[in-house]
Amino acid sequence: MLAKSTDNVLPLDSNLRPAGLGASQPGRNIGAILMDEGKITSADAEQVLARQRELGWRFGEAAIELNLITDSDLRQALAKQYEFPYLAAGPDGVSKELIAAWDPFHPVVEELRGVRTQLLIRWYSPEAGRRTLAVVSPSAREGRSFIAANLAVVFSQLGSRTLLIDADFRAPRQQSIFNISDRFGLSSVLSGRADLSAAVPVTGLTGLAVLPAGPLPPNPLELLSRPGLVNLLAKAQAEYDIVLIDTPPATGYADAQSIVFRAGDALLVSRKDQTRIDDTERTVRDMSDASGRVVGTLMNAF
Repeated sequence: MLAKSTDNVLPLDSNLRPAGLGASQPGRNIGAILMDEGKITSADAEQVLARQRELGWRFGEAAIELNLITDSDLRQALAKQYEFPYLAAGPDGVSKELIAAWDPFHPVVEELRGVRTQLLIRWYSPEAGRRTLAVVSPSAREGRSFIAANLAVVFSQLGSRTLLIDADFRAPRQQSIFNISDRFGLSSVLSGRADLSAAVPVTGLTGLAVLPAGPLPPNPLELLSRPGLVNLLAKAQAEYDIVLIDTPPATGYADAQSIVFRAGDALLVSRKDQTRIDDTERTVRDMSDASGRVVGTLMNAF
């Protein structure tokens, strides 16, 4: 079983600066990227090259030594050089909660990559039909949507075709995290007014698409219990390598049980000093009663 201890904290640092947005161009050197980004001028580049030859250092190291760029500038340039996408955060970009997209070098994201690795080792098995995972938590405000969104990003950064479905018809959040329209979404698909093409590709993150919740229906559980969800997941598994599903709080509604019954597997999220042990145990039992398998637990401790 995947387990993240309380030492593996997943904080959300509101003071972090957003990374820039830019398309990668394979083959460019660091100096060219830094000039394109406006971090250094051509005169600066000549100065760095002279210092580089003098010290035998890499270009980026010499630029930092001359106080022309920061460590963050160099990391961003390396991300572009190695085609490691990142986005801008802010009013016109993604939410700062989507830390894996706009600050991929943050320690929190390393924790998320560790979770991804454990899931690939202990859960993911396309041959066995195990590529759909519901992200569940007992109650609200435990970080379930945060974990689902950022896991979707880190899977896509691995090169996996990834679909994130927001199946929380009670208080959906993925449309605001990714800053996308929710005019059409899962409710539209399940009611026969749209199909899987309603999933929105995330610009700048190749291979990642998000199917928002869509207009909130008056009958969430009934809609999720219809055959339409089974059909949608079958189509999604044929088109994507990884399918992640954000769910409503498990102890407040039966929606999560219905979703896990169809998904098959679940990752359980809890929050340190907030989630009650009794509620966690109840959620595990409920998922088991729904013929679902809790493949691991993750303690969210920020």
